[in-house]
Amino acid sequence: MDEHKENIHTEDVNVKMSNTREEEKVKPCSRICPDEESAPQVSPSQSNSDFSHPVYKEIAQANGHINRMTKEELRIKLAALQLDTRGVKDVMKKRLKSHYKRQKLMQSPGEKGPTDTFYDYICVVDFEATCEEDNPSDFHHEIIEFPMVLINTHTLEIVDSFQEYVKPETNPQLSDFCVKLTGITQKMVDEAELFPEVLQQVVAWLQERELGTKYKYAILTDGAWDMSKFLNIQCRISRIRYPHFAKKWINIRKSYGNFYKVPRTQTKLSTMLEKLGLKYEGRPHSGLDDSRNIARIALRMLQDGCQLRVNERMHAGQLLSVPSSDPVEGAPPPHNPRSRD
Repeated sequence: MDEHKENIHTEDVNVKMSNTREEEKVKPCSRICPDEESAPQVSPSQSNSDFSHPVYKEIAQANGHINRMTKEELRIKLAALQLDTRGVKDVMKKRLKSHYKRQKLMQSPGEKGPTDTFYDYICVVDFEATCEEDNPSDFHHEIIEFPMVLINTHTLEIVDSFQEYVKPETNPQLSDFCVKLTGITQKMVDEAELFPEVLQQVVAWLQERELGTKYKYAILTDGAWDMSKFLNIQCRISRIRYPHFAKKWINIRKSYGNFYKVPRTQTKLSTMLEKLGLKYEGRPHSGLDDSRNIARIALRMLQDGCQLRVNERMHAGQLLSVPSSDPVEGAPPPHNPRSRD
């Protein structure tokens, strides 16, 4: 329900985006500067790299040449390199630049290419919640579907998924609009567990896969709403503490905009899929299907050379940006929620 989320009123929730992180905002870019493109995303192993190394001049020169290529020239070159040829021109340019960057850095003695992954697994979450057609300001949105899709960042595959429906408490009767939008029926939620019980199942699912203990992982969402609004509101309604493992996440819209140098208006789920040359698979506004399609975008970005990393967090009820200069940390081991009482 990505487009519908943007119409949600949150005047009654103490959530706001800090304005102190201006560097995280995505700005429209009609031309890619070779100098900016020459510096790779910095991984933990590269934090002290010297970008004055001659290899970066070669990368900048290659980027300048790629910037002058036509769409057909890009497609032919990508095909010759056995790389994906789908997507709009800017996406193909970024894919080709990332390929040359990796090749150059791997060939250069003492230099490491941006091939490190920050996490072993990425867990995609896209809630569905109760809603009205006009979303009145006093309406409390309750989570009615809790899906998760697990990505292995080493094999670049979707390896597992989780889905449970949730019984709402405050507004137990779903609106006709909500049923039509999400495909979730009244019978589905009536037979479901309440949110605290479903969250316990989520925690058990994560623990069984040894996430946060044996394997490093991060949560990924399509926008800030899922964690900062839906989960935040739901925890208050259910009178439980906000889960610590969900306090930081990857907002893929920010990552996509920053990586492909596009404005925020081009980072909706349907638009990202289209620009990458992908088609939506499944039923729109199904939480699990949305999560799978978001995972497909994340996989394509990883294949194109993007190093997805946490870029948003919750602190004291507020939504904050996480600057790229912060140390990279995985989500903590999941634990069952504590009561607010």
